[in-house]
Formats: sequence, structure tokens, C-alpha cells
Amino acid sequence: MASDLFKGSCKVFLFLIVFASIFQFYFVISTEFLVGGEGGWIIPKKDGQMYNEWASNNRFKVDDTVHFKYNKDSVLVVTEEEYQKCRSAHPIFFSNNGDTVFKLDQPGLFYFISGVAGHCERGQKMIIKVLDIETPPQSANDTSPPDQPEKENGAVQMPPAIIPPLIILLSLSFLGFFFA
Repeated sequence: MASDLFKGSCKVFLFLIVFASIFQFYFVISTEFLVGGEGGWIIPKKDGQMYNEWASNNRFKVDDTVHFKYNKDSVLVVTEEEYQKCRSAHPIFFSNNGDTVFKLDQPGLFYFISGVAGHCERGQKMIIKVLDIETPPQSANDTSPPDQPEKENGAVQMPPAIIPPLIILLSLSFLGFFFA
């Protein structure tokens, strides 16, 4: 009786490990970046390009977030033209609560400035480039229709969107063998 309970527990434990391992590889994990590091969102003391240098040292992707910590200031997301002028009457995004998290929800450039007069001109501004979602390169001699699986060396190459659910289904059916 105790050995049957032990076998059942081992099977459940094995199932949970395999199940968790499968999902670990197929969920995109986003990253939260603390803008300016421990110093936070402040007027740069010497280098007016401090935030752009910080941004260029990081790789941002869709669904990452940038976390602004500040006192008596604000964060605005603006257009490129407003970024260059260091002012905005109608920002795309505005926050002044001292602890702002902004989600980078699409690829492209995001322009951030301080909303306090004079801060942007003194370097409290930043451009973040969010990378495009990677797509596999298409060969120049590819003539297959876009919705058809491609054949490479005689094997059908499945579109990336189909692969994770397919692996999960195959893994679960394989695990069913252990529970039978």
C-alpha cells in the first residue's frame, strides 16, 4: 500500500517537473529595467547623454518595462519632434507619481523626457529602441505560398506558432504512458 502511494507520488512529481520544464521554454519572459540604475530618473550631473548611453547599453524587446524612480518630477512619452524641442503640450503618456513603470508594447523608438521645466534641456531625456520581433529569414529562391509549411531537405518545417502546442500535446500523450 505504501509502495503504491510512493509510486503515485513519484509519477505526479515527474509529471509536474516535465510540465514546468516545457512551459519554461515557451513563455516569453519580459524584463524590467530600472532607468538610471540606483540613481533613478534625475538631472544628469555632468553627462547630458547619460540616459541615451544607458539605453544603448541595453537590449529592449516588446513587453519589457522601464521603471522610473524620481522625486518631484515627471515622465512623459512624446513624439520625436517634442523630444527635440524638450516640451510637449499633449504627451502620449504622462506620470508624476514618483514610481512609474512603462510597458514597451511595440517595436520602434520611444522618446522620454522630464516634464519639469529645464530638466530635459539639461539632459533628463532618453530614446529607447525596442527591437522588432525576430522572424526567420526567407531565402531568395523560396516560392512556397506564405501559409504553407516550408520544406527543407525533404522535411516539412512547421511554422513557429504551431510548434509549442504540438510539443505540449506530444509530451502529455507520452506522459500518459506513465500514468496508465
